[in-house]
Amino acid sequence: MEKKQSILELKNVSKIYEMGDEKLYALKNINLKITQGEFVAVVGSSGSGKSTMMNMMGVLDRPTIGDIYLKNQKVKDLDKDTLANFRGREVGFIFQQYNLISRLTAKENALLTLEFLDFDNEVANTYAEKALELVGLKDKKNHTPGKLSGGQQQRVSIARSLVANPSIILADEPTGALDSKTGEMVIGILAKLNQEGKTIIMITHDLNLAQNAKRIIEIKDGEILKDYINKKQHHIKLN
Repeated sequence: MEKKQSILELKNVSKIYEMGDEKLYALKNINLKITQGEFVAVVGSSGSGKSTMMNMMGVLDRPTIGDIYLKNQKVKDLDKDTLANFRGREVGFIFQQYNLISRLTAKENALLTLEFLDFDNEVANTYAEKALELVGLKDKKNHTPGKLSGGQQQRVSIARSLVANPSIILADEPTGALDSKTGEMVIGILAKLNQEGKTIIMITHDLNLAQNAKRIIEIKDGEILKDYINKKQHHIKLN
């Protein structure tokens, strides 16, 4: 049986903020490895360090101590521009607030990621349409956000996260602004993407929502409290 490759690794990672003479540990000596194809939930209450953990996992911020490896590349070794391009191609972000530009259509919003990465226009158009089709919005590609429901807007943001075919989808409270039924639909999309081989990392305060993941990491006071395979994983209905 082939051993799955590590796709993201945090080694002895601490994030420290200095407040006068005091040192505040937002993260303290975090060690974890995520392999390709996992569906992981990082769970913690407000102030637990989960947002800082998200920033580290998405290589949006650098640790004070320790190293982060994305696809075996030590992030510390990359300059700012190289890192931005590498992150743009390897990590797709989904946020609680959809962060769509109101004057742009669904397709134009999805295209933004590829414009930043200097994709050829024809290739970018093909990728954007394919991503919108994956989330069931091909027929809404010319609609602006104001003409879309909250769930549809979140699906556009998922399409935007997919266009560059990243290795990891990092979802920060992806259902936080949605009603329960629409939230279940969004989780179903993430589960389907995972079933097709995408690595999904979901950040949430909701332990019940985390039950959709195959692995749960509980964080408290900047430290990993528990890291376990979820044997009670919810059965997710896939469309």
